[in-house]
Amino acid sequence: MRYFLEIAYNGKNYFGWQRQPNEISVQQVLEECLTTFLRQDISIVGAGRTDTGVHAKQMFAHFDFDGIADLKNFRYRMNSFLPYDIVINDVKVVKDTAHARFDAKERTYHYVIVTRKDPFKDKLAYQLFHKPDVDLMNRAAELLLGRKDFKCFSKSKTDVKTYYCDIKSAFWIEDGSKIVFSITADRFLRNMVRAIVGTLLDVGFGKKSLANLEAILNSGDRSMAGASAPAEGLYLVEVNYPRTIFGVGNMQ
Repeated sequence: MRYFLEIAYNGKNYFGWQRQPNEISVQQVLEECLTTFLRQDISIVGAGRTDTGVHAKQMFAHFDFDGIADLKNFRYRMNSFLPYDIVINDVKVVKDTAHARFDAKERTYHYVIVTRKDPFKDKLAYQLFHKPDVDLMNRAAELLLGRKDFKCFSKSKTDVKTYYCDIKSAFWIEDGSKIVFSITADRFLRNMVRAIVGTLLDVGFGKKSLANLEAILNSGDRSMAGASAPAEGLYLVEVNYPRTIFGVGNMQ
């Protein structure tokens, strides 16, 4: 049977989601705990890859195993195995063909910025000491909407067939000393959100204009865009799937 895990994690202690040869990753910790608990070698496939230091409020991964009779008890016992900074929030039985990565329809990321010193946001937000022009950044974010070639915001030497992504929404919300960028798309390229945030901040601080941003989008040239924003402010917050893949079993 195939199972979907709904996971959340604080990424500051990990070198990203994907297994690394010499560094600790979220995938490695989960696979080792599942292998120990189920007494069988378990490999998991995630909905995507988060970079070193990036967090997830909702990540999904699938694995195959027969014989989990009580999913609620399984989740409880697995969480007692896992370190404090990784949690399994749900376990679902899904169709045998369901795929955590390829069946995902949309993903939403948030990027969190604080504009004053906050000890409770250490490594959990990007601290700025000057406030950017949020209204101008929202005007810039509107230029991102739709299906476009986003090679200008992609990490170089990325092995992808296409740089086209369909951005459904992109906007900034200001709440006191906290500024949050929300972006939803059908897919994201490596380093894309952090590159977008860095470029929009350049607009917000007057280093780039809206016309500059349009030129960057048309260029396909990563060197024209802004520097990538730091990893600690980035959160994967939602992954959406068609309901049809959950045709077997119910949410526990």
